[in-house]
Amino acid sequence: MKRNDPCWCGSGKKYKKCHLDFDARLAELDLNISLSQIRPTHDLIYNAREIEAIKKAAVINSGALDLIDKLIKPGLDTLSLDSAVHDYIVEHGGHPSCLGFEGFPNSICTSINNVVCHGIPSKDEILQAGDIVNVDITTDLDGYFADASRMYIVGGKTTPEAERLVKITREIMEEGIRAVKPWHFVGDVGAACGAMAHANGYSVVTILGGHGVGREFHTAPFVSHDCAANTGMLLVPGMVITVEPMINAGVKDVVTDEDDKWTVRTADGSLSAQWEKTVLITENGTEVLAS
Repeated sequence: MKRNDPCWCGSGKKYKKCHLDFDARLAELDLNISLSQIRPTHDLIYNAREIEAIKKAAVINSGALDLIDKLIKPGLDTLSLDSAVHDYIVEHGGHPSCLGFEGFPNSICTSINNVVCHGIPSKDEILQAGDIVNVDITTDLDGYFADASRMYIVGGKTTPEAERLVKITREIMEEGIRAVKPWHFVGDVGAACGAMAHANGYSVVTILGGHGVGREFHTAPFVSHDCAANTGMLLVPGMVITVEPMINAGVKDVVTDEDDKWTVRTADGSLSAQWEKTVLITENGTEVLAS
């Protein structure tokens, strides 16, 4: 690309005024192949206009989770939550990304107690006081995506063990977000999350993890939440990823429901918790876009 060509990022600026120095820095880095260190491709980096589009999707997505905050209670079926979120997102001009994604039948995921993720809402699934529930929502607005999930304690009270798991899992997510730094590696996220989880006596689901998000629901890189530091893809300004540790009270192993092909549960029946935020890597650190 020549200096006066329009920049590859689509900003409309000349290359020399936009990503020329960035590309030079990226090319000069001496990466360690044995640590699986790799450079991100240009398609994983967003310009200012695209970041604003992701932020707009995030506003709707966070608003949908705020709605769940108000609605969730004992005795409510999870399909009612699904319907409310679907209507909210559509009324605000978006599309609930889970609906129809690789055949998923609903607009949100509701994962209760020993369900790790991808729980399918149902009129027959009634929330009970003391349940811990992860509600995972992704919104597509004009072709840009934002993704987040929150944990809920139904009725506000549960066992000390379940309450601790929910609390510590949120802290693990925040620890992972603190590890996201420009010109560092995605493996740093997993190293931070894994260390904190194990220190608290928990295991980390590794077969599933976070991901890039933006122009698509899921893009590279895969974000492990239990791995070695200084490994994997380099994180650079303009990238957007999710940090979403899935933390089990028992073993890390999981099983997928043989009938619905979606619901993922702990292999030993132990409790599981997950929190998720969409995070932008900036020149100076990070910015949470959806939470």
